[in-house]
This record gives sequence, C-alpha cells and structure tokens, in this order.
Amino acid sequence: MSKTPTLTTSSLQTPTRTIILSSGAPEEKRLELIQYFCETFDIYDRLFETLASDQAYYRKAISLRHPLIFYYGHTASFFINKLIAARLIKDRVDANIEAMMAIGVDEMSWDDLDEKNYDWPTVAAMKEYRQKVRTKVINFITTMPLEMPITWNSPAWLIIMGIEHERIHLETSSVLIRQLPLAYVNPHPYWQPCRSTAAAPENQLIEHPGGHQVLGKSFDNELYGWDNEYGQYEESIPPFKASQFLVSNQEFLEFVQDGGYSTEKYWTDEGWAWATFARAMHPEFWVPSGEHYRYRTMLEEIDMPWDWPVDVNCHESQAFCRWKSDITGLQIQLPSEAEWYCLRETIDTDQPYWEQAPGNINLEYWASSCPVNQFKTGDFYDVIGNVWQWTSTPIDAFEGFKVHPYYDDFSTPTFDGKHNLIKGGCWASTGNYAIRDSRYAFRRHFFQHAGFRYVESTVKHDDCLNPYETDALVAQYLEFHYGERYFGVDNFPVACAQACHELLKETACTRALDLGCSVGRSSFELARWFSHVDGIDFSARFISAASELQQNGKIRYFVPSEGELGDYREARLSEFAEDIDVSRVLFTQGDACNLKSKYNNYDLIFAGNLIDRLNDPHSFLSTIHERIRPDGLLVLTSPYTWLEDYTSKDKWLGGIRENGEALTTYDGLHRVLNQHFTEVQPPRDIPFVIRETARKHQHTVAQATFWRKKTL
Repeated sequence: MSKTPTLTTSSLQTPTRTIILSSGAPEEKRLELIQYFCETFDIYDRLFETLASDQAYYRKAISLRHPLIFYYGHTASFFINKLIAARLIKDRVDANIEAMMAIGVDEMSWDDLDEKNYDWPTVAAMKEYRQKVRTKVINFITTMPLEMPITWNSPAWLIIMGIEHERIHLETSSVLIRQLPLAYVNPHPYWQPCRSTAAAPENQLIEHPGGHQVLGKSFDNELYGWDNEYGQYEESIPPFKASQFLVSNQEFLEFVQDGGYSTEKYWTDEGWAWATFARAMHPEFWVPSGEHYRYRTMLEEIDMPWDWPVDVNCHESQAFCRWKSDITGLQIQLPSEAEWYCLRETIDTDQPYWEQAPGNINLEYWASSCPVNQFKTGDFYDVIGNVWQWTSTPIDAFEGFKVHPYYDDFSTPTFDGKHNLIKGGCWASTGNYAIRDSRYAFRRHFFQHAGFRYVESTVKHDDCLNPYETDALVAQYLEFHYGERYFGVDNFPVACAQACHELLKETACTRALDLGCSVGRSSFELARWFSHVDGIDFSARFISAASELQQNGKIRYFVPSEGELGDYREARLSEFAEDIDVSRVLFTQGDACNLKSKYNNYDLIFAGNLIDRLNDPHSFLSTIHERIRPDGLLVLTSPYTWLEDYTSKDKWLGGIRENGEALTTYDGLHRVLNQHFTEVQPPRDIPFVIRETARKHQHTVAQATFWRKKTL
C-alpha cells in the first residue's frame, strides 16, 4: 500500500488512464478513444504554453536534439504518417511538415540534426497544422471500423500508438524545456512544482529475498504495449539488498565533494569519455551559486531540495555505485531489470486500475520530483514514480519479439548495447509510460527525469548484446547484398550500380540518390564514382545495418540453413570497398513518397526494386523529375510483383487490363515518365537470387529501365 501524501498539493489534472483494449462495446470504446486523444492533445499543447516567446521554439536546448518546434509538430505528423503508411487515409494535411517532422528525435546515425537542412514553419503555422490534424484524427476515429477487443492489426491500434507516442514526447519535451535558459520559459499554473523539502533521510540497504521473474507480456494483454514489451524472458534472482530510498541530492553530494567527477577509476571507459568531453563536475540540473548549489525544475530555479532524488544520466549513476563500492567494500551496482521487478511486486496495482497513484507519477501530484521519503510500498520508497530509475540492463528483445509493421524503428535501433533500460516512471510519466510492463531505454549519456537506487548484488550482466544480427529479414538482405553468389547469378546491387555506371560517360558524377537502398551495397558501389551518395530506405532496421557496416567496417549476421540451424557470417567493407571512400555515403531513413525538400539536384537517382512496393508509385514517378538535374539519369529496377499488401490495385502502374487490353508496367512507366524523361536505352533484365534457407532460394528477374531528364 502507498503512504498517503501529506504535502500540500492538488492534482495537476483529472488523472488520465490508458485505454483498456478488451473492455466495453465498440461505440463506447470509440468515444473513449476520442476523449483520450483530445486529453493528450490538450495537455501537450499546455506544455508548450510554458515557452515565453516564439523564439523559444527555435532555440536548441542541447545540440543532440532538434529545437522544440520540431517536437511540437512531430507528434501530430506522426498520426498522419502512420495512417498513410497503413493505407487507412489517402490525403496528407501538409506534406512538407510531415516530411520535415518525420524523423530526427535521437542521435541515431541516420537522423538529420543539421539545422541548415530545415526551414522551420512559424509557430502560428504549426499550431494551425496541429488543429487540422486534430480534426482529421477525430473524424477518422469516428468513422473507422472498430471491433472489440482492439488488437495489433486494428486501425484503433494505430490511434493508440499515436496517442502513446505523444505522451512519450510530453515527457521528453519537458526535459528539453528544463534544459532551456530560464529566459525562454515562464511559470505556468498547470505545471507547479512541489514546494516541500527538508533534510534528506539517511539511506540504508534493505534485504530482499529475490525470486523467479517471468518478464514480458502476451499479445492478448489488455493494455497497449510497444513491441519490446512482448515475448518472454525468465530469470531467477538470488537474494540481494536494495537501497531503501532513491539516491537523494544530499546523498549524491558526498560523491561530488569526494572528487567523484574527477576520479577516473569510478567511471567506465565510455562514461569517462563523456565526463571529460562534457566537463561535467556536478549533475545537470544543479546550478552553481557561489559555494553552494541551486536546483533547476522544469520552469524555475529554486533552493536546493536536498531530500529530492538526484537527476543524473546512467554514467553518473554507475560512477556513484563504483564510488560507493570503493568506500564501503560492498559490491554496489545498479539493479538489473529483473531485480527492479522484484521490488515492483510490492505494488499490487497498475495504471489504469489504481484509484490514486502509489507514487509521484501520472501527473497526479506535482510537475516536479518530491521528497524521497514520501511514497512507501513495503520496505521501499519510490518503487515507481518521482524519477525514472536507471538499471544495469542494456535493452534487448524478449524471446518472441516482433516489430509492428508500421513502427519498425521504435525499439530495434536501441538493441545495440548502448541504451540502458529505465524503469518505474517519473512524475511526468503517463499512459504507457506509467504501466508496470513499460520498457524504455536511453543512451547512457542522455538526461531524462531519471535518477537511481543502488543494490548490493552478485548479478553480472553481459554488456555486449546482439553481436550477430538475428532479425530474419535484415539478415536475409545482408546475405543478398554482401554474401555468397548463388547459382552463378551476379550480385544484384553490384550489377545495378554497374548498369548505372555505363550511362555515366556523358553525365556528371557529383550527387547520387539511392532510393530503397536496403542494407546499402548499391550506395557503397555508387560511391566509386560519385562525390556524394544519399542512401535512403523506409526501414530503420535496414538503415541501421548499413550504417553499422559503414561505421564499424563489419557486421555479423545469422543465416538459417534448416529449422533452428544456421550459420554465422560476417560482411566486411575490406572485402569489396578497399578502393571506395565510404564516407561519401550518407544513410538516412525516409519515405520515398514524401522526401524532405533537401533531397534534390541529383545527377543520378537509382530506385532499386522500389516502385512495386510504394503505396502511390504514380505520385512518386510524376514528381521525381523535380529532384534531378537537367540531363540527369533515373534508373529503375523492378520485378513488377504488384501486391495489394503494398499498393492498392487502382494505383498499380501495370499488370492489369484496361478497357479489356493488357497494360504492362513498362507501358505504364512510359505514360508517367514521358513528359519529363526520355528513355535512353532498351530495358535490361537483371536477375537476382535471395537465399531463404540452405535449400530454398528466390530466383527473380528484375527489369531495369533507363531514363534521362529532358532539358526544357
């Protein structure tokens, strides 16, 4: 049970509850969805009311993130981009905004955080855009087919995905606002911090018996989840001791005063590199004031609340634990994910079922942390809420993991050993963020409303996760691009690049665009001749693999032979790219049908096996000339395997009968392209083989067509 708060407070809002997927009649659930959507949209707008001026929208809080104008538009454009991708709506609200705001929320290698590439909309235009999206989404919810329960494949699932995505950014945007200079923010009646503080309680280690933990949830769970929450993982946890309280500002001060930030032995190699680069000497939200410190809340600077939890990144929390081990002689470390779940068993309820939150969470109390001895469950305080709790566990998938087809880059980019899990939520955590099974991870040098508790534990962790790429489709395409030659058929990306090169004698070789680049081989090959190559693919999983190979020079992957058996293989740049300057290639995630405006002025655009996988190939081809220089080349390959899974039949370019007559895709290409292009040579067949298993291969023949942009 939770200790009842005694501090003077009033709830920030009528607490919202995440949707229960299995309860109620369809029309009741429809109204509930509209209400949840509107509540989420309203509170997100209310967060941005804290900005003191329009200039605050365009001031970067930190160099590794976009300015807040991006995040203000990103959550709204997410709804449209996902509904378009799912072919649930046909029309965009603003194609330019939806391209500009699609990606760029983290420092992944394919994110574009270069501000020179952005002509941000005005704040007024963005507010107008959000209102248009609001109307469109409400209309969609009102008319969409809805059956109960809501499942992974339901249109309502995408709506909840958009809502929960905005609630994620409600919190992450509040962190960026907290990192802005005070001159850019104003106090706000809705976002009031806790006003109570006192001396910090003395922390102590409390024994816990451990136990057997079964993590992960089934796909019929009645609460919405992100892909990494599903599946199963089991671990038996031996007895351990955990700190009774989260580490307070007062307790962390001992580490600071003992020279913790300047003592290398307390830090991991990665952590020390960050600490020295950042010149860190104290926590991010401590503000030096003479010989003392003040404290930055989201919107104010206040006297240091020594009994509140310290806000630190993972490196700082790990360094504290090493320091604590050094001075106590105990094996002190961050808890593992499974150890945190052992503590979580002291709470027998979950959001959305509780009447009142058993911790400073779900925006039910304050817009800040509060004293660490305020919410007790069992022997421990702040098992959930107040601040997120860093764990020692790098995030990885559970057994049975699969990505959602319309958000393949939510979790998989973080399965790199560089993102540690945070558990328990914080004061700003709502929706899925506040449920027991939520699994979120951040790079270890990032700041969130996050702190930690420590454990005395013997649990050891392998920090080297996913040494081999085991995503079946990604591994299959790595083998296709970089693996063996099967049945005497040449490597397809290499053959395509060579076919492009043959036409380049009369063409400049400055800029090339490889659309649908998959895991990158054709992009690398084009870099033999071009000064710059943009490799773009819709799939973050493919782009991640290409980028890893580019950065590390190698990537390992698993190819199945039969059943569970298979072989581990490795692709190396040195095996094919010794004479290629791979730095000429820039891999970026993007939508070929809605590219950012910066992708233009190319000498060559190559679209390999792309057009029959687009939801609107006619629109793509009718505008692609705008991105090519006069006399520039467009090279297309495709086996013309039209499927309604990707392209509705009314948008097929060919493979149909029109007025009783056969219309081939080649004829359809001429219809679309003849206005702006001239075909420069007859089509060419280029075969390829994709290995599925040792005894099963796909043998396909793509047709390559070659077009030169007309000069007017």
